[in-house]
Amino acid sequence: GSIGSQPMRKLSCVSLSTQQLNIRNLVNYEKQRVPVNAVMFITTKGIKICVSPDQKWVQTAMKIIDQKRTTK
Repeated sequence: GSIGSQPMRKLSCVSLSTQQLNIRNLVNYEKQRVPVNAVMFITTKGIKICVSPDQKWVQTAMKIIDQKRTTK
């Protein structure tokens, strides 16, 4: 491998959705800093949706997903 080569990310958020998602349909999330600061939610259907982490419902959704993870 060449020096300084970055591993490719699976998927990165470039544009962010502004619509609020149904939290019950979200199963997981990933935080991202590059190229934009975003949270990528993964729905029960496996769809990845990028949103701004600044929105209040996004913070709530992440907390709920974290709680679901710890209860398993």
